[in-house]
Amino acid sequence: MAGHSKWANIKRQKARVDAVKGKVFTKISREIIVAARSGVPDPTANFQLRTAIEKAKAAGIPNDNIDRAIAKGAGKLGADNAALEAIRYEGYGPGGVAILIEALTDNRNRTAADLRAAFSKNGGNLGETGCVGWMFDQKGSVDVCLTPTKTGRGRRGEPVNEVSEEDLLEAFLEGGADTYEMLETEDGMVAQALTDPTNLELLSQTLKDKGYSVTQVELRWIPNNTIEVSDPDQARSVLKLMDALEDLDDIQSVTANFEMTDELMTVSAA
Repeated sequence: MAGHSKWANIKRQKARVDAVKGKVFTKISREIIVAARSGVPDPTANFQLRTAIEKAKAAGIPNDNIDRAIAKGAGKLGADNAALEAIRYEGYGPGGVAILIEALTDNRNRTAADLRAAFSKNGGNLGETGCVGWMFDQKGSVDVCLTPTKTGRGRRGEPVNEVSEEDLLEAFLEGGADTYEMLETEDGMVAQALTDPTNLELLSQTLKDKGYSVTQVELRWIPNNTIEVSDPDQARSVLKLMDALEDLDDIQSVTANFEMTDELMTVSAA
């Protein structure tokens, strides 16, 4: 999982830069629209919507844009977004890397054609539904910032100025986390916990109630087997394909089962 976690961190860093160009704005706005449409348009009563709004704010999306997306999802600004549907696509990259793609689209034919072209131009191929899906498990993921905090509470309820891993582990267990790992990001160390998708809201709220700084809450696909990529040319091809797929307007997320060293990934992604 380390290789893809590193990739996810790189993409998250790039997302903050790309947000000013509007690409990320569009993707997250679509998430808000669909979340508001599939439940009540009130974030206090709709966890999916609340999570999408938090992601939007983290990306710097203005409140007016967020409110407009909620209104669209609620049908207050017309029914032009009612056709948006979530579709999962699957395929193979260079060297047999398995790739799982989630899209929100109003035109299946256009999205499939765009994906097929991106795979073809970058050494991969779009597969049939189910060809690689069995290699991934969906998990709820919560990131906790490990920088010092004044709001955290220790085991006896006293304020703490730095995160104790022992206390954090206790909080993870109380919230129903299955596993966790430490990741280094541009903002410092982060503890990333995984849980069953149905338990994501409980885990997130438990950590927030205990004063931890929750920086990311999302559903993720986790590969249950991986392919080691060690050849520099193949690494560049894989990352180029990942970029091409994520740059498509209808694509919300791209997950792959590759592993490569941090050094190779950083050089190849530059």
